[in-house]
Amino acid sequence: MDVEPLELSGALLITPRVFSDERGLFYESFQKERYRGAGIETDFVQDNFSRSAKGTVRGLHYQAPPFAQGKLLTVIEGAALDVIVDIRFGSPTFGEHVAVRLDDQTRRQVWAPRGFMHGFAALTDSVLFHYKCDNVYDKQSERAVIFDDPDLAVDWGVADPIVSDKDARAGAFADINRDFHF
Repeated sequence: MDVEPLELSGALLITPRVFSDERGLFYESFQKERYRGAGIETDFVQDNFSRSAKGTVRGLHYQAPPFAQGKLLTVIEGAALDVIVDIRFGSPTFGEHVAVRLDDQTRRQVWAPRGFMHGFAALTDSVLFHYKCDNVYDKQSERAVIFDDPDLAVDWGVADPIVSDKDARAGAFADINRDFHF
């Protein structure tokens, strides 16, 4: 696998080796020791899947401590624009984001450690998204920032985003709590 640091400290772009022939394909989506060697030294405790229609934007989400989550993010089917935002106060990249295309062709993954918000936009008719999380979901710790916050200026790559009511009512980036420190 190839591992590249992203512009936000601690975040990684991982490209697994994919073996394909006339029968189909095979790749390792996770192997504990290899990922530890790449700097992902965590124990994953929960896997999540979501399916989204084209034009859907999910995010921007995170969980506050003590239920903060690091996430290994992968698209199983389709293509998505994956976005992570640094929310670690004191970080030189606080409030900056990185957007990466994840798809079922390259099988690339994004590692977003604790202290990052996450969201994605579905770019194909259907997107099956997989989140490998290092902490459990906790409703009381759930936080969100409005996907089109002007302070973040994320270009989601979709003309008329489909957004849940909950995400449409999310707060402003300027109002987030100081839950994470660099």
